[in-house]
Amino acid sequence: MAPDAPTVPHFVAPTLELPREGRAAARRAARAKRAAELDALRRLVPRALVVAVLAGGTTAFVAHDKEVRLSVDGRERSLHTFAADVGGLLESEGLDTGPHDLVSPSPGEAITDGDEIKLRRGRPVTLTLDGERHRIWTTARTVEGALRLLGVRAEGAHLSVPRHAAISRRGLDLEVRTERTVTFLADGRERTIRTNAATVRRAVAEAGIVLRGEDTTSVPPDSYPLDGQRVSVLRITGSREVREEVTPFRTVERSDPTLFEGTRVVVRRGVLGVRRVTYALRTVNGVEQKPRKLSAETVREPVDQIEHIGTKPLPGSVGGADGLNWKALAQCEAGGRPNAVDPSGTHGGLYQFDTRTWQRLGGTGRPQDAPAAEQTHRAKKLYVQRGASPWPVCGRKLHQ
Repeated sequence: MAPDAPTVPHFVAPTLELPREGRAAARRAARAKRAAELDALRRLVPRALVVAVLAGGTTAFVAHDKEVRLSVDGRERSLHTFAADVGGLLESEGLDTGPHDLVSPSPGEAITDGDEIKLRRGRPVTLTLDGERHRIWTTARTVEGALRLLGVRAEGAHLSVPRHAAISRRGLDLEVRTERTVTFLADGRERTIRTNAATVRRAVAEAGIVLRGEDTTSVPPDSYPLDGQRVSVLRITGSREVREEVTPFRTVERSDPTLFEGTRVVVRRGVLGVRRVTYALRTVNGVEQKPRKLSAETVREPVDQIEHIGTKPLPGSVGGADGLNWKALAQCEAGGRPNAVDPSGTHGGLYQFDTRTWQRLGGTGRPQDAPAAEQTHRAKKLYVQRGASPWPVCGRKLHQ
């Protein structure tokens, strides 16, 4: 009996789940394998025909084999295929198609002998046309072809890449600035040019116009010039001016029970403040513009004015003087004006008190600042003390 044969270990290969890229690679490998098998089959066609004739199946075999022309992005070749439709042919050739690709005839169309199938790959293009950005797809293989398909007028245009540049499957970025007509009004003249400049500033230079200092244009200089646009050039001269301006003071009123009602006394006079202001002065094409404030600094703060307002009730009467004609006396002394002041400035009010006498009678401040009723009350008190002698000329009016 023969000795037992050595036992060979049996391994079961683990099943691996391929990632998406791996599955795609596997599918491509499978298609490549099928394509290789079909190529081998085509090479055996003459031999197969002989076998088919011998077997009596010649007609069926020949009916499934078709000779076609396949063009991929302009590259043509002839081939034999057993595929029933365009989609099957492309798959057998390992040609995936995307939503932006162009296939003619369509993938579902049946194939017959002598057909011509065209596949044109879609290519992404980021097109910035006259300042506006677009994302497009094209089957053109060159920049010039893409512009032609898009209907973009390229004569006189600025292109960021050459016209003959190829567009790869990955696509490209393309900036196109078409030629436009722009009119400039400068220094009393009008100039019209054709330009593909990216900014108004550049178009101004192309028109032979020089901007100096603060000169600018009626539209932002860095904006995109539009076809048919009219742009004014603004000649600007500028300077600065420093001005001292007054700041008004506040008036603070305080009640004073020692003053009769209607009496207002300035206890502290207000002082105007001063501030130094810097302005920008501009003329545009010879016309002065409104000054623009640039900065301000305080030179002197204003000081509030304080005024006392009387709240003390006026007295009713003064015995021995109420029946006299005080109105006539006031008319004679001051023309009936409570705020009257003589030319020397030492006497004031209806009865032309001097300040010292007025204050001895209980008045505050100046007589001309007191209400008429208070002035008459103080005059009556003076009459009781001294009679009509304080008014040597007009005193007689008291008894008329």
